[in-house]
Amino acid sequence: MITKSNLYRKEKIYGYLFILPPILGLLIFTLFPFVYSFYGSFTDWDGLGQMNFVGFDNFRDLFTDELFYKSMYNTLFLMLGIPIGLVLALLLALGLNRGIPGTTTFRVIYYIPVISSLAAVSIMWNWAYNGDYGLVNQFLDLFGIKGPNWLMDKDTVKPALILMTVWKGLGYTMLLYLAALQSVSRSYYEAAELDGASGFQMFRDITWPMVKPVTFFLVVTNIIGGSQIFTEMNIMTPTGGPEYSSASIVFYIWDKAFKNLQMGYASAMAMILGIFIFIVTLIQFKMNEKSSFDGD
Repeated sequence: MITKSNLYRKEKIYGYLFILPPILGLLIFTLFPFVYSFYGSFTDWDGLGQMNFVGFDNFRDLFTDELFYKSMYNTLFLMLGIPIGLVLALLLALGLNRGIPGTTTFRVIYYIPVISSLAAVSIMWNWAYNGDYGLVNQFLDLFGIKGPNWLMDKDTVKPALILMTVWKGLGYTMLLYLAALQSVSRSYYEAAELDGASGFQMFRDITWPMVKPVTFFLVVTNIIGGSQIFTEMNIMTPTGGPEYSSASIVFYIWDKAFKNLQMGYASAMAMILGIFIFIVTLIQFKMNEKSSFDGD
């Protein structure tokens, strides 16, 4: 005879079995590597031999490493693409939200880069930026402008990467903004029109506050993603660019870990990067709490 306690026990076992895969995934692929990397940051380790404990030596060396500061600066500079992408995506979403003909087609066109392989897109832009036969310089030639060798010039390589990353993520950002705009009740705008509000006033007082949660989400996720940018420069500028001007912090971590076999030093940089991302994200959450908007 099956009792109630036996059924409860079986359900409990099944419940544990269902949550076991994600817990194992968290432990194996996140928690264990983090703990191992944290310990590794205090060691002199080449990734193969013995881990020799050296205390804070890696961190002391880190803060006197010019390339570390340069790669951090490059990473922060590349993040200038975040506000540019947000503004462009919001403008596109506002346009597509007007119900113009071909809206669905435009959504598909703008979203194609998002679902395209990042490696393939990087190779395509690498060709487009070529100083001799690249599509970008061919376009500039139509206006009598001689374009530079974009990825081989320290003054143009970062703007070139920013343009590429903005283009790649524009469709995703636009789609989220468009969904947010379409969820705004028309009654807000109708009431504002009755009060004689202008288009700019309606955007400032209705549209912008209502899409702020989406903006907050995009800013946080883009900063986290931008802090970890790697694939683009690894394919387009595999040596870190001229004078290491395109190397991101993750590129430098990879360079130290897998080219120079300085796993302990790379782990120390990874810890600093993790702390940076945590602090910036925490600041964003605090700022969002102070400026939250209630639409009810």
